Amino acid sequence: MAIDSTATPTAEAGPPPPPSAGPAGRKKPDGVTIAGIALRTPYWVFTGAVGLIFLAPLLWTAVASVSPQAGTNQVQGWGFGNYETLGAYQAGVWRYLANSTLVSLLTVTLTLLISFLGGYAFARFKFPGKNILFLVTLAILMVPYATLLIPLYVLLNQVGLQNSLVGVALVLTMFQLPFSTFLMRISFEAVPRQLDEAAMVDGCSTFGALWRVLLPAVKPGLITVGLFAFLAAWNDFMAPLILINDSERMTLPLAVSNLRGQVQGVVDYGATEAGVVVLALPCIVLFLLLQRHYVRGFMSGALKG
Repeated sequence: MAIDSTATPTAEAGPPPPPSAGPAGRKKPDGVTIAGIALRTPYWVFTGAVGLIFLAPLLWTAVASVSPQAGTNQVQGWGFGNYETLGAYQAGVWRYLANSTLVSLLTVTLTLLISFLGGYAFARFKFPGKNILFLVTLAILMVPYATLLIPLYVLLNQVGLQNSLVGVALVLTMFQLPFSTFLMRISFEAVPRQLDEAAMVDGCSTFGALWRVLLPAVKPGLITVGLFAFLAAWNDFMAPLILINDSERMTLPLAVSNLRGQVQGVVDYGATEAGVVVLALPCIVLFLLLQRHYVRGFMSGALKG
């Protein structure tokens, strides 16, 4: 057979040519337009202004704690004299920090454990009076906080936990449980039942499905509950004021309050501002580290059908 020498060889199929980048050779970014920027600018300005309003008192306190002030330990020049006053007050700031840390850790641990199991029971099990019991649990939120402290003082005195950091942690846990149980219930209800049912079909027990399947699914809710419990316990003033009599067992908020008028009722503003900064730092650091989980925990039940 003769071969036509004039035939043009067929080119191999290659990848499609890249899309045209336009006459200037540049691709316009998606979603970025002048109109879009103009619409977002008021939102950015508003949120920035609100952020500055909330940050201004804390920034002012931090600056004032190291600036020279009459009647304080930092009279001349900038320095940490006010922090030295705070550190040397009675048992020392480290003792009060340890007391606050112990109360906060106990409160967080008990709140997480009880609300995790309680939220699971309310979300997954059916038993007589479930909704009534849940409403009774939430009813604690309707009772003013201060009205229960005196009866709790008498009760803790009878069981030997008055003037005890453990007693303070138990009281704070009780006031955290209604909201925490509510949040954990909606977190569990946002998880499809098919997940734990499939785990049980594969051989997991009820506890195994709870630990291996549901616990990772409700992790944002747990982090939110723990963060709320820590902030409430770390900053609480009323419960230690009523329940603690020993100066060495005071928490840091109570110690800072007593420090204000340590010399003939004259307020030491410099040392007080130093105490506020020390109190605020752990809360700020924890919130910044856990804010992503905090938002997810609040949104966990928002899209439940």
